[in-house]
Amino acid sequence: MKKILIANRGEIVLRVIRAAKELGIKTVAVYSDADKDAMHVREADEAFNIGGAPPPLSYLNIQNIIDAVNKSGADAVHPGYGFLAENAEFARAVVDNGTTWIGPSPEVLVNIESKSYCRELGNKVGVPITPGTVGSIKDADEIRQCFKELGPPLLMKLDKGGGGKGIQPIYREDQIEEVFEASQSIGRAAFGSADCYIEKRVSNPRHIEVQFIGDNFGNYVTLGERECSVQRRYQKVVEEAPSPVVSPAERDNLSSWAVKIAREMGYRNAGTVEFLRAEDGAFYFMEVNARIQVEHPVTEMVTGIDLIKSQITVAAGEELAIAQDDVVLNGHAIEARIYAEDPVSFMPSPGTVTKIDFPAITERSRLDHALELGTKVSPFYDPMLAKVIVWGSSRHKAIERMKRRLAEFKVEGVKTTIPLSELIMNSDAFEDGFFHTDHLTSLLESARLDEARGAMADE
Repeated sequence: MKKILIANRGEIVLRVIRAAKELGIKTVAVYSDADKDAMHVREADEAFNIGGAPPPLSYLNIQNIIDAVNKSGADAVHPGYGFLAENAEFARAVVDNGTTWIGPSPEVLVNIESKSYCRELGNKVGVPITPGTVGSIKDADEIRQCFKELGPPLLMKLDKGGGGKGIQPIYREDQIEEVFEASQSIGRAAFGSADCYIEKRVSNPRHIEVQFIGDNFGNYVTLGERECSVQRRYQKVVEEAPSPVVSPAERDNLSSWAVKIAREMGYRNAGTVEFLRAEDGAFYFMEVNARIQVEHPVTEMVTGIDLIKSQITVAAGEELAIAQDDVVLNGHAIEARIYAEDPVSFMPSPGTVTKIDFPAITERSRLDHALELGTKVSPFYDPMLAKVIVWGSSRHKAIERMKRRLAEFKVEGVKTTIPLSELIMNSDAFEDGFFHTDHLTSLLESARLDEARGAMADE
């Protein structure tokens, strides 16, 4: 492998460039018209324009990216995360072009587009899944039967959709027809599939995921778990490794399940197996994320293993350089995602960055970003600006270090979620480790109430 084209934009491109340079591999960036002056374009050895600002004209345009692969002579493609990272059609186009795909095979990507496939797989290998339907729902009567057996609330989920609009709650039996039809309509329009399935809603769950990597020789290692329960609208805001509630015995169990799932599907390269943890401590397999994830730095901080380099070397045909016994979790790491959004309403805040004060960067602090003065935050793309990552010898020390880094980080010209991250770090529930996927909603409601009380007191 001599040259990698990175089919993405922003900080993940810079992250892959750094790993590739350390391996002595040249890099190629692609960019839309809106990103012609972006940092990732300058940092790569070569860069190619792939179309207009709207993603369908550029970062989602498979043919334009393949053309850039051929013009550059790249012999490998790294998809990053988002855009086409888990797109089986894109992976197939790369492979059919005679280019190495840095990720799981197109066949695996086709399979795991279906959440029902993942549920069936979990059942097959003896990994528990949330109560509900295993395959896709055939009609509303099947939902009514689930409603009688499991009771409300149920979650109607799109088989090939993500969070947010891909999940609809059912609280009453008279909602079934309406929710079923609405979900099918959303699925057809947004994801090209009307297939749905039902899960019993797990009350106050925690979102726990296990990082793994497998090579072409049948070797698999897991790299511990990440806690991803601080979310808004089913999107992660703060992640950490390890989880404050997973015991060593549970970690071993989760790791064993992750390997069973990866091995059964013939997965190669890096991936993540996602679980829900119920209030009673039971774990349920949800799905597999077939790419590097935004939160991968916390795993790197506690294991000392470079996941991007591992992705590249495995794709190049090398055997994994580590065995499971080599993986040791050291200390605690936390990541705060910083978005160009209003920290209360979460409305996007496009604009131009006019001032930046970066937080201190040391061996125990890391900032993954593509920020500079004059950066234009486009309404066309995901509004994430940066990721602040810290390490501490204990969870408490990591939280204190994160508080200091967030206090130092200033961005002007656009609104950011830095204040939201500070609110989370200072909350008793987060500091004590007692939180769940609805924690942030409750925290914001409490903060708004306190703000309203303060305003009334001032009057």
